[in-house]
Amino acid sequence: MNKTRYLTIIFILFCGQTLFAQRAPAWGGNADQEDYSFGFTFQYINSYFKIDKKPNWRDPYYDQDLKKYTTQPLTAIGSQGSPGFAVSFLFRYRIDEHLEARTTPGLVFADRSVYYDYADPSQDVIKPVQATMVEFPVSIKLKSDRVDNYRAYIMAGVKYSEAIGAKRNKPDINPVDALLTNKSGFGSYEVGLGCDIYFEYFKMTPEIKLSNSMGNLLNRENTPYANPIDKLSLHTITFSLCFE
Repeated sequence: MNKTRYLTIIFILFCGQTLFAQRAPAWGGNADQEDYSFGFTFQYINSYFKIDKKPNWRDPYYDQDLKKYTTQPLTAIGSQGSPGFAVSFLFRYRIDEHLEARTTPGLVFADRSVYYDYADPSQDVIKPVQATMVEFPVSIKLKSDRVDNYRAYIMAGVKYSEAIGAKRNKPDINPVDALLTNKSGFGSYEVGLGCDIYFEYFKMTPEIKLSNSMGNLLNRENTPYANPIDKLSLHTITFSLCFE
């Protein structure tokens, strides 16, 4: 989370310098005056799982085929933030001077992981959840009045994410070697803030956004890694640079 804190400080300082800089207003490529405009975004992503455990999550795993316990009792389950990145297109529709709708479909490369600590430390394991996602966000952007070459805004919206190329467990896999798998498609809600910065021929927009998945992402499978978990939710912090 330290990286996210540093990005937030840089973001605020960058916007503050822009706000108080005194110069002639830039044209901004006429982006705000048109009903439609297009662009692209680069995104840094940090995501992690929120894990709701079952009441008996500490219980060792019993292998039905071997007729014995194949793991020690669990002592901890958790998820740490994992970095990633995304590239998206941007399409904007102007509703009025202070309100616009936009969508930023794109490709996301961001792995997540869950760690399992056991009473026997030799069994400790980290299970990555590998997926490349295609995302289809739709959001509403509420903008302030323009001051010099600066315009602040807040945004809120929803998005649908679909995994491509995700790995799945084979039917005959050893449960101890199994993967922790997620549902391939899910929805999320997101909120954020940012500032439009106007240059002569284009507009640049740094933005910080929080998103949380809706529903349970966990694929329920009889493995040592899915059984202790009742619900998985994905939490994501995104820092974006948009150009239009």
